[in-house]
Amino acid sequence: MRLGRSYKQHGIPDPGPGGWDAIVIGSGLGGLACAAMLGRHAGQRVLVLERHYTAGGFTHTFHRPGYEWDVGVHYVGDVHRPGTLLRRAFDHLTDGQLAWEDLGEVYDQIIFRHGDGGGADVYDFVRGREAWRARMHDYFPSQRDAIDRYLDEVRAAVRSSKRFFLEKALPPTVARFVGGRLRRPAEPHARATVHEVLSRLTPDARLRGVLAGQYGDYGLPPRQASFFMHALLVGHYLGGGAYPVGGSAQIAATMLPGIERAGGAVVTSAEVERVLVENGRAVGVRLAGGEALRARKVISDAGRALTFGRLLAPEEAAAAGQAATLPGVPPSFGHLSLYVGVKRTAAELGLRRANQWVYPDHDHDKNVARYVDDPEAPLPVAYLSFPSAKDPDFERRHPGRATIEVIGVAPWQWFAKWDGSPWHKRGQDYEAFKARLAERLTAALLDRCPQLAGQIDHAELSTPLTTKHFAGHPSGELYGLSHSPARFAARQLRAHTGVKGLYLTGADVCTAGIGGALMGGLLTATVVGKRNMIGAVVKA
Repeated sequence: MRLGRSYKQHGIPDPGPGGWDAIVIGSGLGGLACAAMLGRHAGQRVLVLERHYTAGGFTHTFHRPGYEWDVGVHYVGDVHRPGTLLRRAFDHLTDGQLAWEDLGEVYDQIIFRHGDGGGADVYDFVRGREAWRARMHDYFPSQRDAIDRYLDEVRAAVRSSKRFFLEKALPPTVARFVGGRLRRPAEPHARATVHEVLSRLTPDARLRGVLAGQYGDYGLPPRQASFFMHALLVGHYLGGGAYPVGGSAQIAATMLPGIERAGGAVVTSAEVERVLVENGRAVGVRLAGGEALRARKVISDAGRALTFGRLLAPEEAAAAGQAATLPGVPPSFGHLSLYVGVKRTAAELGLRRANQWVYPDHDHDKNVARYVDDPEAPLPVAYLSFPSAKDPDFERRHPGRATIEVIGVAPWQWFAKWDGSPWHKRGQDYEAFKARLAERLTAALLDRCPQLAGQIDHAELSTPLTTKHFAGHPSGELYGLSHSPARFAARQLRAHTGVKGLYLTGADVCTAGIGGALMGGLLTATVVGKRNMIGAVVKA
C-alpha cells in the first residue's frame, strides 16, 4: 500500500490563496498527527513532505509477492479500551476508521534459554495490572513485596509524566520560570537507571531480568536506560496490547483523509534538503531537486540529529544555540529485522499473537556489551513478532500465507564502513555479513518455532543501513536519541527550537513508540496552533 501523492509523478499541489500555513518534514506518526490537528482545530493548510515512496514512517508496511510486513508497529497499548487518551486520539484523528484487534490475555513473553541443551524459562506478561501482579507473584513468591513496590514505582513515574511533558509545550520564557516546578516530580524517576531502581527493590537477579525484559521497546539495557522511560513503557502495556486491523499501514491510511479535507496534502518521494531561514525566521524548505517551498511555519518530524545536523545551515543552528548532538545523549541503537514468509497460515503453523523476547539469560547489560564487541557472541535478544497471527484481516489479503519478524540489536559501527554505498549494491562482504546475521536470527526463530523448519518461503534482512536509506536517520538509529537519564535532563528536547517559525515534533519531543510519537505531535500542534490539542481530543 503506497500512501500519499508522489512528487515525482504529480509535483506539489497548489495550496490556493495564501499558500501553505505549515510544512511538516517527515510523515511519521508525530508529523501526521501534528498536521491533522492543525488542519482540524486551527484551520491550517499543512503540506507534509516524505522522502520515502510511501507515507507513514515506521508505521508503513512493505510487500513482496504474497506477503506483507510491518516495519515498526508490532503492538500498541492503551488503544483497545475506548476511554483511554490514546484511543480517543486515534479515533479523533482517523474519524473512527482505525480498528484494533486485542492480542488477548498474554501480550509479551520473556524467555530465558537453557543454553545449548534446549528448553527455556517462560514468563508471561498478562493484561491487567492486578492479573499481571498475581502472575508475577506466582513466578516469584518470595518477592511479592518487591513486585508490589515495583508497580508503585511505575505508577508514580507515569503520574509524574503529565506535567513533565506539559512543560515542553510552554513558551521558553514561561518555561524558565515554571518549568522546574513542573518537571520536579518526574526528575527522580528520570535520573535513575532501570538497574538502579530494580537493584534497590530486589536482590533477585532473575526477577530484575524479567522486569527489564521489554527493554528492546526503547532500545537500551538496564544500566543505561532511564527508569522514567521504562515506567512509561510498562504502564503503557499493563492493560494489554492490540494491533491495527488491516496492518500498521492503516494508521496513516486513515489519517491522511483528514489532512486533505482541511486543505493539506501528503507528498512522498519529496526529500527536504534544507530548511530556509531568512532574517532568523524559518520561511520554508528547499527540496533535494532544488524546488523551494514557502510556508509560515516549518515543523520537523525528522528527529533532532537530522534537523540540526543537516537540514538547518550550520550558522543558523549555531545562532539558535542548537547542535545535532546533546552531551551524554548518543543516538539510540540500530536494529536488524528478519522478515520471514511462509506458505501456510498462522493457524496451521500454530503461531500465537504474543510477542516473544528471547534472551540467553537474565543479565541484559552483559549480553549486549559482549555482543557489541563480538558479533559472533550469543544474541543478546531475539524479538519474535507474528503479524499475520495478530491481524484478523491478514488471511483475506494474503490467503494461505503467514509472516514473522525476528528483530535484534545492531550497533552502527558494524556497518559504518558501508555508509554511502547504494542500496542493494553494497558489495559481497556486506552481503556475506548480512547472510551470517540472518542465519543466526533464523536459528533463534527455529529454536522457538521448530514447526517452521523447512517451511520458510521468503526471508530478507534489514540493517541500520536500510534504516538510514529509508528514514534518513544519520546513524541508522531506530528510536532517535537514546532514552538515558541525560536525555530526560535535556531541556532542549521540546517543540520550540530557538529558530523562529521552526519546531520539532514526534519522538524526540516526547519518547519513542507509538504513544510517544503521537503525543509529540499533539504537543507541537498545541504550540503551533495556539490551542490545547489534547483538550480538543478529549472534548471531541
